[in-house]
Amino acid sequence: MLRRVRVQLRQAADQMARRPKLCCGAIALTCALILPITFTWGPVKNVVAAARSPVRFFTAGVPVVDLFLGQLDEAYRLRDEADVSVLFYYAPWCARSITARQHVQHVALRLAEEVQFVAVNCWWHHGKCRKQKNFFQYPVIHLYYRRFGPIEYRAPVLSEYLESFIQRVSRPLTYLPTRKALHTFLNHQQQGVVGYFEFNSSPQPAGYLVFLFSALMALRRDHQGPVQFAVVTNQAVAESVLLREDESVYLHRRLNSSLVFPRDQRNFTAEDVCDWVYENRESLVHWIQPTGAKSYSLEAELLKGPALLTFLPHNPLQANQLLTQVSELALRYHSCCGSEVGVSSVSQCCQSLPVSSGPVNVCEMCVSRSGPSSRFLPPVRSHCSVLELQAVLDQVPVLSSFCGHVQSSYSPYNLYEICCRAQQKSQHRPHTYDSIAGLQCRTNKTLRFYLLDSDLNWPLAQRLGAEHSALPFITIINLRDETHYLLNDTHSLERFIQNFSAPYSPLHRHLVGQEKQQHHPQTLIQEVTSHSFLDTVMDSQKDVLLLYYSGWCGFCSVLNHVFLRLARLFQGNNTITVARMNVALNDLPWEFMVDHLPSILFFPRQRKQMSVKFPDNTPVTLPNLLRFVLQHTSHAPWAESDGGLGTKSLLEAELQVLQQEVFSLQRARERLSQQLAVLWRDNRRLTLHTHTLQSQNAELQAQSERLETLYKEKTRQLTDTVYKLQELADASEELLKENSLLKVLLSALRERDGHQTARQTDTRQTPERQTDR
Repeated sequence: MLRRVRVQLRQAADQMARRPKLCCGAIALTCALILPITFTWGPVKNVVAAARSPVRFFTAGVPVVDLFLGQLDEAYRLRDEADVSVLFYYAPWCARSITARQHVQHVALRLAEEVQFVAVNCWWHHGKCRKQKNFFQYPVIHLYYRRFGPIEYRAPVLSEYLESFIQRVSRPLTYLPTRKALHTFLNHQQQGVVGYFEFNSSPQPAGYLVFLFSALMALRRDHQGPVQFAVVTNQAVAESVLLREDESVYLHRRLNSSLVFPRDQRNFTAEDVCDWVYENRESLVHWIQPTGAKSYSLEAELLKGPALLTFLPHNPLQANQLLTQVSELALRYHSCCGSEVGVSSVSQCCQSLPVSSGPVNVCEMCVSRSGPSSRFLPPVRSHCSVLELQAVLDQVPVLSSFCGHVQSSYSPYNLYEICCRAQQKSQHRPHTYDSIAGLQCRTNKTLRFYLLDSDLNWPLAQRLGAEHSALPFITIINLRDETHYLLNDTHSLERFIQNFSAPYSPLHRHLVGQEKQQHHPQTLIQEVTSHSFLDTVMDSQKDVLLLYYSGWCGFCSVLNHVFLRLARLFQGNNTITVARMNVALNDLPWEFMVDHLPSILFFPRQRKQMSVKFPDNTPVTLPNLLRFVLQHTSHAPWAESDGGLGTKSLLEAELQVLQQEVFSLQRARERLSQQLAVLWRDNRRLTLHTHTLQSQNAELQAQSERLETLYKEKTRQLTDTVYKLQELADASEELLKENSLLKVLLSALRERDGHQTARQTDTRQTPERQTDR
């Protein structure tokens, strides 16, 4: 093998020695191929610019520790050193983070002495925060009370809301030293929880820490925090709310009986205390924060029943008088304090419910209160047993009140104990009944009270009919009836609720519509709104053809030219009106609405109740519309009146339209014929061109075959030539070998001849030397 390689190398060297130019060209060609391959297949260069190093997100003068490199360990260290800390996770590019920055800075300047503020860049890819936290949106705000947390802040990132929530976390418990303070706390809080603990044995008893963590868990569960926790250390103050044992918890309720945490039934842990509070709490007024004018969260609340929405400018750090009034009114609406027949000094919480049969037509939901009476508790009322209930139900015609249980999904409660009674007939109206006074169990329209911040939800309030954002706005929405009502300045809130709860409500449904136009422009098609609908469409002296449309309806825009041509035909006629209405921007009473868009209705004069809808299966064309109008006006007794649009004029208009349609069809036919002639000529020209191309293609194919044959012949000849050249090369190599051998032989012969000549010369010289001697 090595010998063969040496032979081949020797042959190559010989050929390179004989052809130096060819050798140089091969070397140059090899270098030209190797260099591009080397540069192309080398390591890939990074053409993406490296990310810039992060910089501070907060300004240097703000008391916020800005960990812009994502140092999560440092954030945890600072959190553990402070009693209350706020961790603000942000992304530098996030618009929400940039907007929230100024609010966090404002709160940090106010609470820097009490709270530790830490900001962490969770977007820097080299930081530990980005590697360990998986946030789907920014910013994320977590609060920690010592080592308890995180408590995520989910309210709007505004300075007032954020500061209020931080203060709630900083002081989760309220200390009540006196009975007066306890009374104020229970009467001014929507939901109050009081814990009694003796601090004689240790600075912080174990039960106190459990109660503290339960308050923090309540804040974690509900960021709005309607449940307030308080602590009592004086036994005399605790006995006023029936707390006599140490480490006992009292839940104050205004509608139902107040409760004491059952230590014998449940474990006294923070989770169980928090769950017990939220299972038995009362919620009279709900704060909601819908994400927009249309929100799934708002819809879920409205589906529960009629809702009273109060939009007010809200600042959580300041007291709001309207908020207090709405809360007190909601309490009076959901409760009634009075005496029933046969029961003296009974305080009840009621909501009216419908009764399907029997003489009882008003049913008050009453939740009994059990236990001894105290300063803050109503008198005792015992529950009705099953036997007593059955006995009372059997004596319904005799007794005027009885108790029972009913379950309904239309109210904020699930199971009620009810006391039902028949209303007394009025003396002045024998067939009617006296209504219940005040807001106590008027009807079965159970209202739910909601509060919204008008500064955050102004688009929703404006959609419902609000005009000024600086003023409170109150409305009642009944989603099942698709109605809502507005509170006017002339009525009080209590009267507004009473009118809504009346069996025959005197309130007028508010119809959302476009603003009234002072001067209607003279147009062919009149635009109708909610305010002008009755004046325009219900005009008894005019026929009205009305188109219901919407901006998002694509087919509605196709009909505009048809209605425009129809309006031109009736231009100058004072007895017929062509109008349209955008139902997406204007509400109508249910009897004037349509089920789909577009829809066309005709309201004939003096017969508005006989309005007719244009057939859905008929194409909306100008002749069809004219025929539709003529069909419903020609048989009227007023059709031939001098001042109206009679049958003759309609026939003339229809004939004119038909003639125009025929002329249009003829012109279209002529244009189509001309287009067909042009197309026929183009087709003929294309056919001739196709034949020419086919003949040229045949010639090219024949030429291609000849070239292919010639190519094969030349290839064969070239192969033979290469073979012959190879033979010549082999012969030349043999000749070279023989030539080398001959050279060796010649050199050997020459050397031999030289030796012989030298010997002969020496032989001749020897006798001569001898002779000389």
